Amino acid sequence: MNIKELVDYGKKLLKENDIEDYNIIAKTLVKYILKIDDAQIILQEENEVEEEDKTRYYLAVIEVISGFPVQYITNKQEFYGLEFYVDQNVLIPQPDTEILVEEVINIIKNNKEFTNNVKILDMCTGSGCIGISIAKNIENCNVEMLDYSSDALDVAKINANKILGNLSNIKFIQSDMYEELEEEYDIIVSNPPYIKTEEIETLSEEVKHEPELALDGGEDGLAFYKELIEESHKYLSDNGYLCMEIGYNQKDDVTEMLEKNGNYYDIYSKKDLSGNDRIIIAKRKQI
Repeated sequence: MNIKELVDYGKKLLKENDIEDYNIIAKTLVKYILKIDDAQIILQEENEVEEEDKTRYYLAVIEVISGFPVQYITNKQEFYGLEFYVDQNVLIPQPDTEILVEEVINIIKNNKEFTNNVKILDMCTGSGCIGISIAKNIENCNVEMLDYSSDALDVAKINANKILGNLSNIKFIQSDMYEELEEEYDIIVSNPPYIKTEEIETLSEEVKHEPELALDGGEDGLAFYKELIEESHKYLSDNGYLCMEIGYNQKDDVTEMLEKNGNYYDIYSKKDLSGNDRIIIAKRKQI
């Protein structure tokens, strides 16, 4: 069996099992198993594949059919034009979260108060995709990446080393929310768990393979927002920003929390590409 036949075999199996993007996934797995790129798939399509690689490919296809995310097989996911390492200790970065990153970058670039080193806290950092993407695009910033999970922080460290190289402006903190913090930040950014506990079992098989700790937002899906918002003003500088990703139906609840907190103004939201409310931004009042 040559490379072309192997790709076609994978496509056929995936399509028969109703796997979306079967064409892309079949090629992605071949590139991963054989360590080749898109051009080589075409140029070397007649090359014979070793039995061991055929077996590895077949097993990988079966994993995908069973619901295991292809990103956890290849340990790769693109986000904001960067390639991140991912494994089962972190959520797989999603395109919707890029809206949050883009907004934070715009806030920094358009705010004269941030001409010097802006200090950013990436709360519930996971893979580090938010904080690292911001640091990659903003020269004058210091980013602290915080997570409860030491395993998630290990993944964030891998990505920071891989993508940023120089870590002089990056810090990693293991903490239960604000527990280990003492400093003030110009921006707190977070994509916290926001799925209702009862809805976890209704998620797709792929999502169920992601860490429940990073998905479960409590009974109403708002547990982390309550804690995040309640204490946030203590760790934000005057006119600092609290920037959060939200679930598609959580805009009103999270906005109400911010308003009742009394420490924020200029509260606004933005939608994702599907037209769902996806992020909420709030500015801290001056003391």
